[in-house]
Amino acid sequence: MAESMTGLKRTHRCAELSEANIGEKVTIMGWVQKNRNKGGLVFVDVRDRSGLIQVVFEEGSTDKALLEKAAKLRSEFVVAIVGTVEKRSGAVNENLATGAIEIKPEELRILSESETPPFPIEENSKTKEEVRLKYRFLDLRRPDIQRNLMMRSRVATLARQFMAKEGFLEIETPFLIKSTPEGARDYLVPSRIHPGSFYALPQSPQIFKQLLMCSGYDRYFQIVKCFRDEDLRADRQPEFTQIDMELSFVDVDDVIDINERLLAHLFKDVLDIDVQLPIQRMTWQEAMDRFGSDKPDIRFGMELVNVTETVKDSEFVVFKNAIEAGGTVRGINAKGQGGMARKKIDKLVDFAKGYGAKGLAYIAIHEDGTVKSSFAKFMTDDEMKALIEAMGGENGDLLLFAADKNKVVWDTLGALRLELARQMELLDKNEYKFLWVTEFPLLEWSEEQNRFTAMHHPFTMPMEEDLQYIDSDPGRVRAKAYDIVLNGNEIGGGSVRIFDQDIQSKMFKVLGFTEEQAQEQFGFLLTAFKYGVPPHAGLAYGLDRLVMLMAKQDSIRDVIAFPKVKDASDLMTEAPGHVDAKQLEELGIAVVAKEEKKDDAE
Repeated sequence: MAESMTGLKRTHRCAELSEANIGEKVTIMGWVQKNRNKGGLVFVDVRDRSGLIQVVFEEGSTDKALLEKAAKLRSEFVVAIVGTVEKRSGAVNENLATGAIEIKPEELRILSESETPPFPIEENSKTKEEVRLKYRFLDLRRPDIQRNLMMRSRVATLARQFMAKEGFLEIETPFLIKSTPEGARDYLVPSRIHPGSFYALPQSPQIFKQLLMCSGYDRYFQIVKCFRDEDLRADRQPEFTQIDMELSFVDVDDVIDINERLLAHLFKDVLDIDVQLPIQRMTWQEAMDRFGSDKPDIRFGMELVNVTETVKDSEFVVFKNAIEAGGTVRGINAKGQGGMARKKIDKLVDFAKGYGAKGLAYIAIHEDGTVKSSFAKFMTDDEMKALIEAMGGENGDLLLFAADKNKVVWDTLGALRLELARQMELLDKNEYKFLWVTEFPLLEWSEEQNRFTAMHHPFTMPMEEDLQYIDSDPGRVRAKAYDIVLNGNEIGGGSVRIFDQDIQSKMFKVLGFTEEQAQEQFGFLLTAFKYGVPPHAGLAYGLDRLVMLMAKQDSIRDVIAFPKVKDASDLMTEAPGHVDAKQLEELGIAVVAKEEKKDDAE
């Protein structure tokens, strides 16, 4: 039966105690991690968010009734213990912050009992994720998860302090907004008061923060929830958190400067890591050409090499057809992998096909200099020699080639170099390599929609020198856009915004908006632009992803208190759920069951 804590007041968290507290009478409160009954000697490890401390109940020095009570303690019981801090009588536990001390108790209260948990509350749990997420309230007790969430809190606090010092105002923007057609799918919220009408949850505060610049607030920031109804991956959630900012009277360099200093501040304070400033910059085109990715991991080499010129006269039909169709032939050199088994190479070929490639060509250079290749018979000795030379091939290397449209080649080899890096254990989580990727294309062609779409969003400023091509060759226009990349992950992105009405109208036109459509969707912004708009720019970080990398985790679910799984459901609360008919009726909504697909045989 639970006991009251009346009359007790916690003096310290468990791991806040140290040798400096020896001789002090203290009161701790927390959960029983472990209870070891040695007969006349009971060791109880008590845990709270700060860590563990050992409490020793010993026959002779501990009251008999207290000893018997301690013997009945089980894992996850909540206890309050009053006692004296003493130097540990046994061997010091070097792996424990409180490993040199222990508590000799004089009072024990059981504040709450616990059933046996469905899995042990321990670091690096081997329990299946779906079980842990179903009992997330228990999973959150694990010390490693608690450290992650405390780090997240620290990052948010430091960001707020830094932004305030830099003259930013924290201003909240609305969650119930108008749906816009660009970008990912919106989460829609039906309006009861306006039947048949819907709000959308914001994918970002983009338009509102631009309006704040129009309103003269100069420097805005917000740590804000955003929502996207899209398919999930390990680093995606339907609701996520941004560190969002917007600045007036600035250009690209100003935004980059502030954010470099912010990152340096966060990494120094939280991880004691010095970020070397300025952070390296690379244009989008260079990133794609060298790494096949607009968020390249630069912790290792294995860069793409364009060998189109080297093989242009080759009779190898795969290369020949790709070049004739306007594509390219590019390769990567996996150093020291020339002895890779054929089965493993075949797996890499299958991997490449998942990225749109028809296959992979390879040259394996053995340690003795002999060459094995999937296409050697279609090449002359001189052509093969020139190709190996162009790739910097040496004895023991594995050369892999893709031939197709640029996008397919980049996607394939970009993913392949990461996969090989994983296999070759080249990815060190203790190494943090930042990179700015700049000068993105303003637009990208959508085969699905048969039109250009905005690569970032419709309010991104084109580079002045490229404006001349916006009508004649829109795909050539570069944007004043920039992403900050860490170890192959985009952790933030932003751009200089359009503040000129004519350029904004032109942008909408290129994106296929009629004047009426632009007015219907963004009329309030376009109206604001008529009344004096300062040049402005901004950036937003994915807080979840940033903390995930800082905490050296593989999934953002490990740095979010209550995450969703891949189908956007919550295993603990079982959201989303059905609602009763009355609620739907009030909203004027009827649920129509999807017709089951008819059997093809019918």
